[in-house]
Amino acid sequence: MPETRAGARSAVAMAEAESDGRISDPMPGAIGRLRRGLGGLSPWGRAVAAFAFGALGVLALAPVHAVPVLFVSLPGLLWCLAGARTGRGAFATGWAFGFGFHLFGLYWISFALTVDLAAFFWLMPFAAAGLPALLAVFPGLVAVALRRLPVAGVARVAAFAALWGVAEWLRGHLATGFPWNLYAYAWVGWPPIAQLAAWIGAYGLTVATVFVAALPAAAWRADGRVARRGAVAAAAGVLALVVAGSAGTTRLAGAADGPAPDAPRLRLVQPNIPQSQKWNRDRAAENFALHLALSQEGSAAARDRLSATIWPETAVPYFLEREPRARDALGDVAPPGGLLITGVPRAGPPEAPPRYWNSLRALDSGGEIVATYDKAHLVPFGEYVPLRDLLPIDKVTAGSVDYSAGPGPRTVSLPGLPPASPLICYEVIFPGAVVDRDGPRPAWLLNVTNDAWYGETAGPHQHFAIARMRAIEEGLPLVRVATTGISGVVDAQGRTVARLGLGERGALDAPLPPPTAGPPLYARIGDAGFWALCALLAVGAAGAGLRRRSG
Repeated sequence: MPETRAGARSAVAMAEAESDGRISDPMPGAIGRLRRGLGGLSPWGRAVAAFAFGALGVLALAPVHAVPVLFVSLPGLLWCLAGARTGRGAFATGWAFGFGFHLFGLYWISFALTVDLAAFFWLMPFAAAGLPALLAVFPGLVAVALRRLPVAGVARVAAFAALWGVAEWLRGHLATGFPWNLYAYAWVGWPPIAQLAAWIGAYGLTVATVFVAALPAAAWRADGRVARRGAVAAAAGVLALVVAGSAGTTRLAGAADGPAPDAPRLRLVQPNIPQSQKWNRDRAAENFALHLALSQEGSAAARDRLSATIWPETAVPYFLEREPRARDALGDVAPPGGLLITGVPRAGPPEAPPRYWNSLRALDSGGEIVATYDKAHLVPFGEYVPLRDLLPIDKVTAGSVDYSAGPGPRTVSLPGLPPASPLICYEVIFPGAVVDRDGPRPAWLLNVTNDAWYGETAGPHQHFAIARMRAIEEGLPLVRVATTGISGVVDAQGRTVARLGLGERGALDAPLPPPTAGPPLYARIGDAGFWALCALLAVGAAGAGLRRRSG
């Protein structure tokens, strides 16, 4: 059935007038005109507007952290959806919003293919637009579900936030999951509000963010007039942010005053080797020597105070079991009595069928391997090819054999250091899945990664922001070492206390901050708080819908 502008405007205006309880005076401002105009767009015009609102929302994320744009982006989506007369129209509008958000938020992924453009040029369109198009299905489904609910005004915003949260949780879990660029990460640049993740996690903070930021959508009706109840609710949402910020400030104020005098000192090595040179066989020895040289920078006294020197993901290009000279070289640059911790590929026995792991290994000053962790959450198409028997493509990383997965998160004992939870590359992006819940609580998170694939784009900034949120959720300091940056030390409240910027080369010495006295609420109950918040919003919306029907 074709959509009509007048029909869309009249239906939405009637519903919103009922939810508001009265008709107020016309709003003469630009927002009222914008609201009225969006409700009357044609299907194509609505899709274009939704795409633009989705793209605008990317500015809330790292490296910009312009959170106020969400108070335009999310209401804009709801106002566009108000004009959709069919399920297909609602899906198209929600999908267009998601496509704009992910297209501009994940543009950097296609940079990985430029490392071997001759082999992967044909995949560029799929990486640049295919993944955003797939991820945009989730907002599309949210839009369809929202259209079917008999709610309006603030109740509609509550239902929208709950549906959005469920969709984001599914995005983070289905088909190995990809919970990148949750709206919660916008608050990493606003530490007091980011502390809410200690109680409700990134998914819960995303739901709260969507609800508060979308409330202005209930403050204007389709005819451009102010909706009194919606305006009051929007003002209350801003007040709630102030209260949340106060609670977060209190948590920050109660944090420890920094590392203890006897805290372990760590050296983070950031070689800044471009990805095009990282696996070049002719440069392997030179790259290895650069890591060794950076590990020995500074005075002997400074090196003697170190407990460990840490290298990035796959910093060593050799299989250590087969290269005793490489192990000796690593032992030589380990701090006296301390460790050299590095990312390295690990191979199975030569006589067995070939198996490889993306691993983290710790060596003592004698060159002996004292701890090993194998990456468990592998990157599809990067470290293995899903449905390899059906898809005629190779993985993007070097080698023709897929990596094998390790057993999962675990606490690793490191001689001379507090126990750590190692995380390789994007293992750090999964809320609630960065520590072993069945084992002893670690004292810190160690994330080694190689973001050289993505150059000096927004990708490494987003990755670092996501990693900082894990520190808040778990109440654990985080040490992150990246090939080209961003490397740094983050305290248990998510604040960066030492950092090497993107594209810098150097070695950074810093003490390890302490963990919180006990695990935060999120670390104890996981996503239960998130589900409770979704249920609360859903019940509130359902109650409003029943009252509207009975009225």
